[in-house]
Amino acid sequence: MPLSDHEQRLLDQMEQALYAEDPRFATHMQGVARRSHKHHLIGAVGALAGLGLVIVGINTTWIVGGIGFVLMVAALAFAFAPPRKVEATATRGRGAPRGARGGRRTQRSGTFMQRMEDRWDRRRGQW
Repeated sequence: MPLSDHEQRLLDQMEQALYAEDPRFATHMQGVARRSHKHHLIGAVGALAGLGLVIVGINTTWIVGGIGFVLMVAALAFAFAPPRKVEATATRGRGAPRGARGGRRTQRSGTFMQRMEDRWDRRRGQW
């Protein structure tokens, strides 16, 4: 069932607000959603192939079973590992404000707690 126009506008507004408030988190979540299906499918196929080798290894030799076990572990690690690098085009997805993650941060002064307090103030509009 497709979303109504009102629901689609609300969803777009929420997405833009998320990018404005925390572009790093929004970009990370966009990258995870985009890559998850393909990597989960490859991992599942690899794990099933590894399981098949383990079963064959039970009847033949322990080396085949060991290779199957290593293949299962590697496939599952591949499927559930976080993305290594977010593409430059994905850093500013739909509705992301310009410059949200494009350049380096110029303001790195102060202690960790001061920077966190500054971020909190900026989020609440008290800056």
